[in-house]
Amino acid sequence: MSETLRFSSRDIKGWLERETGSVFIPVHTRAQKLIDEMRRTLDSLSEVSKMLMDNSAKEIEKRNMKTYRRARALNRLARLFYERMRQLKVPDKVSYDSFSQFLQELQKAFAVTDVDVRNWFPRISPFFILDRRRFMAIFEKAKESLKDLQNFLTKEYVKTKTLEETFQLIDKLLDLEQHLKDLKERVTKTGSDKASVEKEIAEAQQKMAELKSRGSIGQLHQTGTEIDSLSMDVKHSLQHLQKPFIKLQSLATHGEGSGLTPEELSKLSHYLENPFEAFSTEAPGHPLLRQILLKLDRSISEGKLKLKPEKIRKAEQTIDNIINRNSLADLHQKSRDAMTRKTQLSTSEEVTVMRQNLSKIQVHVEDLTRRRGVVETEEASIRRAHEETSEKIRSHKAEIEKNILSFLDKTVRIE
Repeated sequence: MSETLRFSSRDIKGWLERETGSVFIPVHTRAQKLIDEMRRTLDSLSEVSKMLMDNSAKEIEKRNMKTYRRARALNRLARLFYERMRQLKVPDKVSYDSFSQFLQELQKAFAVTDVDVRNWFPRISPFFILDRRRFMAIFEKAKESLKDLQNFLTKEYVKTKTLEETFQLIDKLLDLEQHLKDLKERVTKTGSDKASVEKEIAEAQQKMAELKSRGSIGQLHQTGTEIDSLSMDVKHSLQHLQKPFIKLQSLATHGEGSGLTPEELSKLSHYLENPFEAFSTEAPGHPLLRQILLKLDRSISEGKLKLKPEKIRKAEQTIDNIINRNSLADLHQKSRDAMTRKTQLSTSEEVTVMRQNLSKIQVHVEDLTRRRGVVETEEASIRRAHEETSEKIRSHKAEIEKNILSFLDKTVRIE
């Protein structure tokens, strides 16, 4: 088993050139020479086609009835030849692929030109005989050059095809490694940008938390927490009245003798929608709630509300506790005090200014969050490109190593 030779991606090309120079350079030089010769041949074909156009145009101008129609035919044919030759693109940098592609284009162009010559030159005869002979001499030489290109491609150039592709792969590998290096730098930069934005977000959020805990705004926050707790207490205290309230509202809405005044009906709806708000905005002693409960109790006693016995029992117990035992007095006072305190704090100049400051900071945080999203999207895109490029590099290295083993029977590893 042969020794494994190890090279960096930058050294492998020089070593391969030294190992294969005696084979590759002569073949590549020959390919370039044949391409240059064909370029000159095509120029000659273009020139002789131009000559046919010019001479036939002169004959057309003479309006000689014997030659006029043939001169026009030759002029159209020569123009076609000229444009066809000018459209052939000779490769500037020769490679097996460009050589092969150019050869295919030549074969098509010459085949069509051969058909045109066989079809039209006999019709133009016996006129323009010298011009046609001159064209045919150059065209036959061009076809011989085409055969030289075909023979060279199939017998000599094909032998170095793998080697040439390997050199191309090495160049691509170097480009990919440079691209990978650039991607790594971009990953580092986006990571730094993301960390910077996250730091700004954390600082802004910390500042908001500090502002919310200070002075009146802090008191307002505490009051809001207290109201949330009181709201749960109110909802719990009135939970057994929820279904009866709905039944009573329906009774009143259909005009079936609930006894509720418009004000009491409105308050009842308020209790169903927002129990705490309805309760805390009651006057001392919660008179509207009391009236609603008394009329609810009467409707239950009169059998106007279709409720299950257990629900009736729980509702009557709650009504008795509120009306006769004043069970909501302490909760009502706390609720009123909390709402009054919230209103006073909410309308204070200090809280107004503080809210404006918090709003500005919040807008800034939202901007920063959007920026972070953009950076994260860019970072994800770069990381995907990094993975794809790394995979291409691995693939290129494996292909180069395989080609070298095939061409030189030597085992190499590109590190």
